[in-house]
Amino acid sequence: MASGSDGSWLGALIDWTVSLMEVIGPVGAGIGIALENLFPPLPSEVILPLAGLTASRGSFTLAEALIWTTLGSIVGAFVLYGLGAWLGVARLRRIAERIPLMRGEDIDKTVAWFHRHGGKAVFFGRMVPLFRSFISIPAGITRMPLWKFGLLTASGSLIWNTIFVLSGFFLGEAWPVVEQYSEILQYVVIAAVVVAVVWFVVTRVRTLRKERQQEAQG
Repeated sequence: MASGSDGSWLGALIDWTVSLMEVIGPVGAGIGIALENLFPPLPSEVILPLAGLTASRGSFTLAEALIWTTLGSIVGAFVLYGLGAWLGVARLRRIAERIPLMRGEDIDKTVAWFHRHGGKAVFFGRMVPLFRSFISIPAGITRMPLWKFGLLTASGSLIWNTIFVLSGFFLGEAWPVVEQYSEILQYVVIAAVVVAVVWFVVTRVRTLRKERQQEAQG
């Protein structure tokens, strides 16, 4: 089977995931996707097409590939949900107060936003690189009802998984084409995050300067 081996630790990890699929079938794909949720550097854009490719060769069915990869997504998401629930709002506020340029009220604003838009964030977040994993943490912090979190996670994950599993199933050995396009999306997301961070830092520094000037004048 094609693999992602390039001599790096990531390539070795991908090869290990591929070997899981070869040895224990679709359960291995599920384990790989669960790990991808916990370790975002492990790309679902590689594991899922390989699961589809394996299914096309008759090692297991397409339905099994979709079911087990979606179950893996749910398991990994609930682990991160548990991490968020353990952290909680109060602990995060204390952490934020110790970080330069951060304030406890930033956490309060984020939690308030998530209470308003958390459902859409979880559903669509499951289809965005990087956010696929991290969106589960604020869901845990805000204690989103487990049934709601599970349903939204399963729905969003099924859509994402189906797209990539089917690409591997129908494209066969040409599946790396999908990886190339998904990398573009990932770069766009990373660029958006960088822009947001820069905007936050610039805005917060300006606010602090104004506050200090007002204190000096007062």
